[in-house]
Amino acid sequence: MNIQHWHAHGRVLLATLLVAGSFILSARLAPVAPPASLTLLRFVLAAALLLPWVLYRRERRGQLWRALPRGLLISLFFSLFFILMFEALHTTTALNTGALFTLVPALTGVAGIWLLGSRLTTVQGFSYLLGMLGALWVIFEGSPARLLTLQLNPGDQLFLLAVLSMCAYSISMKLLYRNDPVAVLTCATLLGGAFWMGLIIWLTGTPLQWQALARPDWLAMIYLVVFATLTSGYLFQGGSITLGPQRVMAYTYLNPAMVALLLWLLDGEPVAARLWPGILLSCLATWWLQRHAAGRRSAAIPQAGR
Repeated sequence: MNIQHWHAHGRVLLATLLVAGSFILSARLAPVAPPASLTLLRFVLAAALLLPWVLYRRERRGQLWRALPRGLLISLFFSLFFILMFEALHTTTALNTGALFTLVPALTGVAGIWLLGSRLTTVQGFSYLLGMLGALWVIFEGSPARLLTLQLNPGDQLFLLAVLSMCAYSISMKLLYRNDPVAVLTCATLLGGAFWMGLIIWLTGTPLQWQALARPDWLAMIYLVVFATLTSGYLFQGGSITLGPQRVMAYTYLNPAMVALLLWLLDGEPVAARLWPGILLSCLATWWLQRHAAGRRSAAIPQAGR
């Protein structure tokens, strides 16, 4: 593995850590203000930071104008994910949401077979199965009885809908992508998300309650905007160019381990021993997908030179 690939893996690993942190901080913000209000604030702040760079050049302004209708549709699913996440975190934990988030690659892969005509290899299917088993282990705390009776708490049930929204977001991104620069499409999606959130708040009369955010809450929101939204997106994009989307997606399965690590470092909160087998299964799914993707890449290099 060359130095470029090591750097790419490092960027994606850092991005995964930043996303894991967002589950913890979102859980702290959830009781402070309504979900739609928090999501609107996140989109507005992120768009305000990105928009000047996009508008600086004429060609990017034209690209943004053309991308806005597609960004409006993509952002509908993106917005639903964040609303449901904030609402779910009232009655579930950051670790549970991090574990359930690992279902996104498998559900997106299955949906892609019908909607995009993509193919699912045996190794991919096995890796997705490992990741799902790891997530289920964490959610049901290693209890077969709870699994068989599907005893999900209300927050877990809501976040499952959020996971489906994220799958729809991923599929819509693939269907509506027109070789747009990443910053332009991201900005269009953020502006669309702000529109949907503003519309929901206006129609429902939801109070913003931004004045209720104390200084730690604003610091948490700044983290969500700068690191979990803009920085992680940039790092994931850079990693995808070097490693390919499959290897980048594999890092999703590290979310439970990353959340558990951050909870221990930030709050001194130990992870129950019964949850570790599920976390290790998720890590194994990451390793398996990485190994398979690396093998396919190295096997393709000689063929490209023929």
